[in-house]
Amino acid sequence: MYFDQASGLMLPNGVQLASVGRRIGAFFLAIPLSIVTLGIGYVIWGLIVWGRGQTPALQVLGMRCWRPETARGAGWWWMALREIIGSLAEGILSVISQLISFILMVTSKDRRCLHDIIAGTVVLHDPNKVLVS
Repeated sequence: MYFDQASGLMLPNGVQLASVGRRIGAFFLAIPLSIVTLGIGYVIWGLIVWGRGQTPALQVLGMRCWRPETARGAGWWWMALREIIGSLAEGILSVISQLISFILMVTSKDRRCLHDIIAGTVVLHDPNKVLVS
């Protein structure tokens, strides 16, 4: 573990906080992935990789969700909270809440969106699969 001065978090060795560009890339990558898999494939893929703290787009881009409170990867239930409840919270006011979520990610030192705040997660870039459980 090391102390990341930019975010103020203790992070596992070999990973770093995902950049804003990488997070935006994951957001936009989810769109063609869900189209190619006809939606249902994306949902099934998501249900499988949630157990590893990922979404399909995060998996493709080598990222994982991490829970700094427990110093562990986000498990299936935390990912369900993040993806279902968090997405519902972002979608209630639609564009306004999504804009607020984006502004939070860009301006906060730990780059958390609303759904990350709800689930207590941060997104880490894990190119060497250090967090594989």
